[in-house]
Amino acid sequence: MGPSLAFVVVGLSAAFQHPQLRAVRRVGVATAASEGGYTLVGADGKEVSLTVQEKERIFVDAMQSYYYSGRQLLSDVEFDQLKEELMWEGSEYAMLSRNETMFLSAVGAYSRGEPAMSDAEFDELKASLKAQGSIVATSKEPRCFLDTGVCSVTFVEDKFRKLVLYVPALLLSVAAWTGGTYELVPASRGLNPLISLLVGFPIISVLTSFVTEQLIFVEPLIATGPCPECGYKNRIFFGDILGVQGPTDFAEVDCPNCKTKLTIQRDTLRVSTPPKK
Repeated sequence: MGPSLAFVVVGLSAAFQHPQLRAVRRVGVATAASEGGYTLVGADGKEVSLTVQEKERIFVDAMQSYYYSGRQLLSDVEFDQLKEELMWEGSEYAMLSRNETMFLSAVGAYSRGEPAMSDAEFDELKASLKAQGSIVATSKEPRCFLDTGVCSVTFVEDKFRKLVLYVPALLLSVAAWTGGTYELVPASRGLNPLISLLVGFPIISVLTSFVTEQLIFVEPLIATGPCPECGYKNRIFFGDILGVQGPTDFAEVDCPNCKTKLTIQRDTLRVSTPPKK
Protein backbone atom coordinates (compact mmCIF):
# COMPACT_ATOMS: atom_id res chain seq x y z
CA MET A 1 0.00 0.00 0.00
CA GLY A 2 3.02 2.30 -0.01
CA PRO A 3 4.47 4.41 2.83
CA SER A 4 2.52 4.34 6.05
CA LEU A 5 0.53 7.50 6.74
CA ALA A 6 -1.47 8.58 9.79
CA PHE A 7 -5.04 8.14 8.62
CA VAL A 8 -8.06 6.59 10.30
CA VAL A 9 -10.76 4.48 8.76
CA VAL A 10 -13.61 6.74 7.78
CA GLY A 11 -14.73 5.16 4.50
CA LEU A 12 -16.96 2.52 6.00
CA SER A 13 -20.02 1.50 4.06
CA ALA A 14 -23.39 2.85 5.15
CA ALA A 15 -24.77 -0.46 3.98
CA PHE A 16 -23.17 -2.26 6.97
CA GLN A 17 -25.91 -3.67 9.13
CA HIS A 18 -24.02 -3.83 12.42
CA PRO A 19 -25.26 -0.93 14.63
CA GLN A 20 -21.81 -0.25 16.08
CA LEU A 21 -20.33 -0.08 12.59
CA ARG A 22 -22.72 2.75 11.79
CA ALA A 23 -21.54 4.45 14.97
CA VAL A 24 -17.91 4.39 13.81
CA ARG A 25 -18.72 5.34 10.21
CA ARG A 26 -17.53 8.88 10.80
CA VAL A 27 -15.12 8.60 13.73
CA GLY A 28 -14.09 4.93 13.95
CA VAL A 29 -10.48 3.77 14.22
CA ALA A 30 -9.36 0.46 12.76
CA THR A 31 -7.28 -2.03 14.70
CA ALA A 32 -5.62 -5.22 13.54
CA ALA A 33 -4.24 -6.25 16.92
CA SER A 34 -7.12 -8.48 17.92
CA GLU A 35 -6.26 -12.16 18.33
CA GLY A 36 -9.71 -13.03 17.01
CA GLY A 37 -9.00 -11.43 13.64
CA TYR A 38 -9.39 -8.05 12.01
CA THR A 39 -11.77 -5.89 14.05
CA LEU A 40 -12.78 -2.27 14.59
CA VAL A 41 -12.93 -0.25 17.76
CA GLY A 42 -16.34 1.39 18.19
CA ALA A 43 -17.18 4.74 19.69
CA ASP A 44 -17.67 2.98 23.05
CA GLY A 45 -14.12 1.60 22.98
CA LYS A 46 -15.22 -1.99 22.42
CA GLU A 47 -13.99 -4.17 19.59
CA VAL A 48 -16.51 -4.91 16.85
CA SER A 49 -16.29 -8.19 14.94
CA LEU A 50 -16.78 -7.96 11.19
CA THR A 51 -18.45 -10.25 8.68
CA VAL A 52 -16.69 -11.24 5.47
CA GLN A 53 -18.82 -8.77 3.49
CA GLU A 54 -17.87 -5.93 5.84
CA LYS A 55 -14.18 -6.80 5.57
CA GLU A 56 -14.48 -6.85 1.78
CA ARG A 57 -16.05 -3.39 1.78
CA ILE A 58 -13.28 -1.95 3.97
CA PHE A 59 -10.64 -3.63 1.80
CA VAL A 60 -12.02 -2.16 -1.41
CA ASP A 61 -12.62 1.26 0.18
CA ALA A 62 -8.99 1.32 1.32
CA MET A 63 -7.72 0.55 -2.17
CA GLN A 64 -10.04 3.03 -3.86
CA SER A 65 -9.10 5.79 -1.44
CA TYR A 66 -5.38 5.14 -1.84
CA TYR A 67 -5.45 5.08 -5.64
CA TYR A 68 -8.14 7.73 -6.13
CA SER A 69 -6.96 10.43 -3.73
CA GLY A 70 -3.76 9.26 -2.06
CA ARG A 71 -5.49 8.82 1.33
CA GLN A 72 -4.25 5.75 3.18
CA LEU A 73 -7.14 4.54 5.31
CA LEU A 74 -5.25 1.56 6.75
CA SER A 75 -1.66 1.12 7.84
CA ASP A 76 0.48 -1.37 5.92
CA VAL A 77 0.17 -3.90 8.75
CA GLU A 78 -3.62 -3.53 8.94
CA PHE A 79 -4.02 -3.80 5.18
CA ASP A 80 -1.82 -6.90 4.94
CA GLN A 81 -3.67 -8.62 7.79
CA LEU A 82 -7.05 -7.78 6.30
CA LYS A 83 -5.98 -9.09 2.89
CA GLU A 84 -4.60 -12.29 4.43
CA GLU A 85 -7.84 -12.90 6.33
CA LEU A 86 -9.91 -12.41 3.19
CA MET A 87 -7.71 -14.85 1.29
CA TRP A 88 -8.12 -17.48 4.01
CA GLU A 89 -11.88 -16.91 3.97
CA GLY A 90 -11.98 -17.47 0.21
CA SER A 91 -12.96 -13.92 -0.75
CA GLU A 92 -12.56 -13.02 -4.41
CA TYR A 93 -11.85 -9.40 -3.51
CA ALA A 94 -8.46 -10.26 -2.05
CA MET A 95 -7.26 -11.24 -5.53
CA LEU A 96 -7.88 -8.53 -8.13
CA SER A 97 -7.97 -9.31 -11.82
CA ARG A 98 -5.41 -7.86 -14.21
CA ASN A 99 -7.91 -5.30 -15.53
CA GLU A 100 -8.91 -4.21 -12.01
CA THR A 101 -5.27 -3.68 -11.06
CA MET A 102 -4.70 -1.77 -14.31
CA PHE A 103 -7.73 0.42 -13.59
CA LEU A 104 -6.56 1.36 -10.09
CA SER A 105 -3.05 2.04 -11.36
CA ALA A 106 -4.44 4.28 -14.11
CA VAL A 107 -6.49 6.25 -11.58
CA GLY A 108 -3.45 6.74 -9.36
CA ALA A 109 -1.26 7.81 -12.28
CA TYR A 110 -3.88 10.31 -13.44
CA SER A 111 -4.18 11.84 -9.97
CA ARG A 112 -0.39 12.40 -9.99
CA GLY A 113 -0.59 14.15 -13.36
CA GLU A 114 1.03 11.24 -15.19
CA PRO A 115 -1.73 9.58 -17.29
CA ALA A 116 -0.92 5.94 -18.05
CA MET A 117 -3.50 5.60 -20.85
CA SER A 118 -5.70 7.73 -23.08
CA ASP A 119 -9.16 8.90 -21.99
CA ALA A 120 -10.78 6.57 -24.52
CA GLU A 121 -8.84 3.56 -23.22
CA PHE A 122 -9.68 4.45 -19.62
CA ASP A 123 -13.39 4.89 -20.38
CA GLU A 124 -13.45 1.56 -22.21
CA LEU A 125 -11.71 -0.21 -19.32
CA LYS A 126 -14.04 1.32 -16.74
CA ALA A 127 -17.13 0.46 -18.78
CA SER A 128 -15.90 -3.12 -19.11
CA LEU A 129 -15.38 -3.44 -15.35
CA LYS A 130 -18.79 -1.90 -14.63
CA ALA A 131 -20.43 -4.38 -17.00
CA GLN A 132 -18.71 -7.20 -15.10
CA GLY A 133 -20.01 -5.81 -11.81
CA SER A 134 -16.53 -5.06 -10.48
CA ILE A 135 -16.72 -3.30 -7.11
CA VAL A 136 -13.40 -1.59 -7.92
CA ALA A 137 -14.93 0.53 -10.70
CA THR A 138 -18.10 1.42 -8.83
CA SER A 139 -19.10 2.07 -5.27
CA LYS A 140 -22.82 1.75 -4.62
CA GLU A 141 -22.50 2.14 -0.86
CA PRO A 142 -22.04 5.59 0.69
CA ARG A 143 -18.56 6.53 1.91
CA CYS A 144 -17.55 9.51 4.03
CA PHE A 145 -14.16 11.06 4.72
CA LEU A 146 -13.38 12.68 8.03
CA ASP A 147 -10.87 15.21 6.68
CA THR A 148 -13.28 16.83 4.20
CA GLY A 149 -16.68 15.74 5.54
CA VAL A 150 -17.71 14.85 1.98
CA CYS A 151 -19.89 11.76 1.54
CA SER A 152 -20.23 10.12 -1.87
CA VAL A 153 -21.91 7.19 -3.58
CA THR A 154 -22.56 5.96 -7.11
CA PHE A 155 -26.16 5.80 -8.29
CA VAL A 156 -27.34 3.22 -10.83
CA GLU A 157 -29.57 3.67 -13.85
CA ASP A 158 -33.19 2.78 -13.18
CA LYS A 159 -33.82 0.83 -16.36
CA PHE A 160 -37.33 -0.27 -15.40
CA ARG A 161 -38.62 3.28 -14.93
CA LYS A 162 -36.84 4.34 -18.10
CA LEU A 163 -38.74 1.66 -20.00
CA VAL A 164 -41.98 2.95 -18.48
CA LEU A 165 -41.28 6.31 -20.16
CA TYR A 166 -41.70 4.60 -23.53
CA VAL A 167 -45.15 3.16 -22.75
CA PRO A 168 -47.25 6.21 -23.85
CA ALA A 169 -45.43 6.45 -27.18
CA LEU A 170 -45.66 2.68 -27.63
CA LEU A 171 -49.43 2.73 -27.20
CA LEU A 172 -49.74 5.61 -29.66
CA SER A 173 -47.50 3.83 -32.17
CA VAL A 174 -49.47 0.59 -31.92
CA ALA A 175 -52.75 2.47 -32.35
CA ALA A 176 -51.37 4.41 -35.33
CA TRP A 177 -50.07 1.25 -37.01
CA THR A 178 -53.23 -0.75 -36.38
CA GLY A 179 -55.55 2.03 -37.53
CA GLY A 180 -53.35 2.98 -40.47
CA THR A 181 -53.06 -0.52 -41.88
CA TYR A 182 -56.78 -1.14 -41.38
CA GLU A 183 -57.77 2.00 -43.29
CA LEU A 184 -55.01 2.13 -45.92
CA VAL A 185 -54.41 -1.58 -46.56
CA PRO A 186 -57.78 -3.34 -46.93
CA ALA A 187 -56.05 -6.70 -47.45
CA SER A 188 -54.71 -6.55 -43.89
CA ARG A 189 -58.17 -6.50 -42.35
CA GLY A 190 -58.40 -10.27 -42.37
CA LEU A 191 -54.98 -10.79 -40.75
CA ASN A 192 -54.55 -11.92 -37.20
CA PRO A 193 -53.81 -8.76 -35.14
CA LEU A 194 -50.70 -10.41 -33.65
CA ILE A 195 -49.30 -11.09 -37.11
CA SER A 196 -50.01 -7.49 -38.09
CA LEU A 197 -48.10 -6.25 -35.02
CA LEU A 198 -45.16 -8.56 -35.75
CA VAL A 199 -44.96 -7.28 -39.32
CA GLY A 200 -45.06 -3.69 -38.11
CA PHE A 201 -42.69 -4.20 -35.17
CA PRO A 202 -39.69 -2.40 -36.79
CA ILE A 203 -41.81 0.63 -37.67
CA ILE A 204 -43.53 0.65 -34.26
CA SER A 205 -40.16 0.44 -32.52
CA VAL A 206 -38.63 3.32 -34.49
CA LEU A 207 -41.73 5.48 -34.04
CA THR A 208 -41.83 4.76 -30.30
CA SER A 209 -38.18 5.75 -29.85
CA PHE A 210 -38.59 8.92 -31.91
CA VAL A 211 -41.69 10.13 -30.08
CA THR A 212 -40.26 9.32 -26.65
CA GLU A 213 -36.70 10.62 -27.12
CA GLN A 214 -37.35 13.58 -29.42
CA LEU A 215 -40.88 14.83 -28.73
CA ILE A 216 -41.87 13.89 -25.17
CA PHE A 217 -38.42 13.57 -23.61
CA VAL A 218 -34.92 14.49 -24.79
CA GLU A 219 -32.10 12.11 -23.81
CA PRO A 220 -33.98 10.74 -20.78
CA LEU A 221 -32.07 9.07 -17.95
CA ILE A 222 -33.37 8.02 -14.54
CA ALA A 223 -30.86 7.22 -11.80
CA THR A 224 -31.52 5.89 -8.32
CA GLY A 225 -29.49 5.26 -5.19
CA PRO A 226 -29.13 5.93 -1.46
CA CYS A 227 -28.44 9.34 0.03
CA PRO A 228 -24.78 9.36 1.15
CA GLU A 229 -25.83 10.98 4.44
CA CYS A 230 -28.93 9.09 5.60
CA GLY A 231 -29.31 6.19 3.17
CA TYR A 232 -32.77 7.30 1.98
CA LYS A 233 -33.45 6.13 -1.58
CA ASN A 234 -33.40 9.01 -4.07
CA ARG A 235 -34.22 9.26 -7.77
CA ILE A 236 -33.11 11.86 -10.28
CA PHE A 237 -34.28 12.51 -13.85
CA PHE A 238 -31.92 13.88 -16.50
CA GLY A 239 -33.26 15.31 -19.75
CA ASP A 240 -36.03 17.58 -21.04
CA ILE A 241 -39.77 16.98 -20.70
CA LEU A 242 -42.12 18.38 -23.37
CA GLY A 243 -39.70 21.18 -24.19
CA VAL A 244 -39.05 22.10 -20.55
CA GLN A 245 -35.31 21.94 -19.99
CA GLY A 246 -34.12 19.70 -17.19
CA PRO A 247 -30.70 18.70 -15.81
CA THR A 248 -28.18 17.75 -18.47
CA ASP A 249 -24.58 17.18 -17.32
CA PHE A 250 -25.20 17.41 -13.58
CA ALA A 251 -28.06 17.99 -11.17
CA GLU A 252 -28.45 19.36 -7.67
CA VAL A 253 -31.29 18.09 -5.50
CA ASP A 254 -32.17 18.02 -1.81
CA CYS A 255 -32.68 14.66 -0.14
CA PRO A 256 -36.39 14.47 0.84
CA ASN A 257 -35.45 12.83 4.13
CA CYS A 258 -32.45 14.73 5.57
CA LYS A 259 -32.54 17.81 3.25
CA THR A 260 -28.85 17.41 2.39
CA LYS A 261 -27.90 18.95 -0.96
CA LEU A 262 -26.76 16.26 -3.40
CA THR A 263 -24.77 16.85 -6.58
CA ILE A 264 -25.07 14.15 -9.27
CA GLN A 265 -22.87 13.83 -12.37
CA ARG A 266 -24.72 12.32 -15.33
CA ASP A 267 -21.72 10.67 -17.01
CA THR A 268 -20.54 8.79 -13.91
CA LEU A 269 -23.73 8.90 -11.77
CA ARG A 270 -21.41 9.89 -8.93
CA VAL A 271 -23.23 11.64 -6.08
CA SER A 272 -21.53 13.78 -3.45
CA THR A 273 -22.47 16.06 -0.57
CA PRO A 274 -21.00 19.52 0.10
CA PRO A 275 -17.85 19.70 2.28
CA LYS A 276 -18.59 20.12 5.96
CA LYS A 277 -17.57 23.49 7.39
